[in-house]
Parts: sequence; C-alpha cells; structure tokens
Amino acid sequence: MKNIKTGTLFLCCAALLATATPSEACTGISLKSKDGSIVLARTCEWGGSNLESRYVIVPRNHTVTSTTPSGQNGLVYTSKYGYAGISVVQDSFVTEGLNEAGLSAGLFFFPGYGQYETYDSGKNASTLVDVELVGWILANFSTVDQVREAISDVHIVATSPQAGTAHWRIADASGKQVVLEITGGEPHFFDNKLGVLTNAPGFEWQMTNLNNYVNLFPGQTKPNKLTDEVTLSQFGAGAGFLGIPGDVTPPSRFVRAAFYKATAPQYGTSFETVKETFQILNNFDIPIGVEHEIGQAPADIPSATQWTTSSDQSALRFYYRTAWNSTIRCIDLNAINFDKVAYQVHPLDKVQDQPVEMIKVK
Repeated sequence: MKNIKTGTLFLCCAALLATATPSEACTGISLKSKDGSIVLARTCEWGGSNLESRYVIVPRNHTVTSTTPSGQNGLVYTSKYGYAGISVVQDSFVTEGLNEAGLSAGLFFFPGYGQYETYDSGKNASTLVDVELVGWILANFSTVDQVREAISDVHIVATSPQAGTAHWRIADASGKQVVLEITGGEPHFFDNKLGVLTNAPGFEWQMTNLNNYVNLFPGQTKPNKLTDEVTLSQFGAGAGFLGIPGDVTPPSRFVRAAFYKATAPQYGTSFETVKETFQILNNFDIPIGVEHEIGQAPADIPSATQWTTSSDQSALRFYYRTAWNSTIRCIDLNAINFDKVAYQVHPLDKVQDQPVEMIKVK
C-alpha cells in the first residue's frame, strides 16, 4: 500500500513539475559581512498553486529511506548532522536548508538543461530522486569537498520521466560555494565565486551573459552635450543602471541579482547582513499575475514568490518569511539539541494571513 500511495504522489508531483517551466523561478544571492560571516539567501517561486511548504527539523541519527520512481525503496542512510530546512509538496522534498556544521544547500529548478541518468531499479539501494538530494547532503556532510567526493556514490534520478530537472547551490562555512549541475547523466561542479544563482540556462552561460551588461555601473550619469543647444541629463537617481533587465526570466534575474549584490553596502555583522538580503530579494518577488494569461492566475496564493529564506552560516540561524506573512522568522540551530530533538514538520505559517499592526493615535 505504501508503494501505491508513493507512486500516486509521484505522479502528482511529476505533473506539477512538468508544468513548472513558466512559473518556477528561484533567485539566490550571498553576502559577506565585515566580521567575515557569510549569509546565503534565496526566493522560491511557484505560480501554479500553494506548495504547502513546511519547515522541517531533522535530528542526528535519523534514518531515512529515500524514494525512487517506483516507491520508497531507495538509498537508506542515517543522518550524521542535524538540520533545519523547508520542504515542498512532501515532507522529504527539502528544497533549502542549513545544517549544524554550517553547510547550506538548496535546489533550484533547471528545466530543459539538466539530464539525469536513466533510472535503473537494480540500483535502488544507492538511488534517490532529485528533490531529496538536499536532505541527503545536509544530513551527511559538513563541507563542499565532502559532497564532491561522495556524489558519485549515489544515483540521482527524476521523480518521473515527465518531471523537470534541477541544479543545486551548495556552500560551507569556509566560504566555498559551488553549483552542481547534472548533464549527460554526470554531475558537474562549478565554483560559484559570484555567489548568485537562478535557473536555466546553465551557470556557465549565465556568467558569460553578464558581459552583455559591462556598461552598467552604480551611481549617476554625467550630462551628455549633443550640441551647443541640447544637453541630455538623467531623469533621476541610479541612471548608471539604465538598461538593466527588469523581466522575471532567469537570465534577467541573474543579471539583476549580480549587480544588486555587487553594489550592496557591507554591514558589520551577520544579522545586519541577513536583513539586507531580505531587502535585496524584495526586488525579485513575482506578482502572481505576471506569468499567466489574463484571468488565468490562481486566486489562492498572493504571490508567485511563496517564501524567501536567509541562512547565517556562522551564527547557525535559518530565517524565512512567506507570501502570506512578511514577518521574518528565525530557527536558531544553536538552541536545538540535535541528539534529543524529535524529527518534526510544521507549516511555515500557522495562519496564512498577513498581520497588520494598528496604530493607536491619542
């Protein structure tokens, strides 16, 4: 019965992911504070329906049986590290998280460009689906190099042939950050020295595409005298960024994220930096109507950006806010005894309703 239920769930997930191309849009950035702390933040968009996202607390020594396209019969492992993260659709589908060693990992949709290896039921003992890879990484490793070494030990496959593909951002407390992409059935790691990630096309193409915007610079433009009688001048502040792409496609978001990150002020502490990441990522919230035909947008979600997170790798704090409640909430991993805490899953919002503070005037 478990396999029947799992198979049915996979069909539902596959249908959701297969139609995700026009509505799935994740944007990731990282910032470094003056005290050397590194903060990784990202958005998660899905404009089709409520992802029913929840936060997950996973203790040490928690045994996991991974899922495969044929059921919950894949790789079995026991967590070495405790972690906090956010899952979508199903509890085990952790999309973003931070473990107690300061390792951060996140899944970003990558439609049309990833190519996983073909599922082989004979390799189930070392197989897991792509949407469970983040959980495996956070539970087992403390550094990027450890993930690099171990990735060849597992077989990463899609939930079904109809499902889309993903790529991943992985970063450790030393500051090392990589992008993992699987193409031609083989994993490839790219050093992410820029600290930005969106979706398709691939990371190397996105980095090359930045050269198309070499003319952009922060600040103001100087007046341009065309003739003795005609001088052109900027309409307002920030004209140095005139021409930066403003649409919600992944290449355009990558460019904006790169320049907003590069020009952001550097704050003294990681907590100040966390707050700055949320301010920057405000610019990547996608209104629900942008990606749909007129009258076709779903009415049950207020934004395609369903949640935004920020991970403080030094203070070991995992922050999030949602489309339903913009209040920033924090899970302090230092306050959790991962030897004793129970595995648990909770909705991101107890009530999906934006709190409003009434101002009393005397």
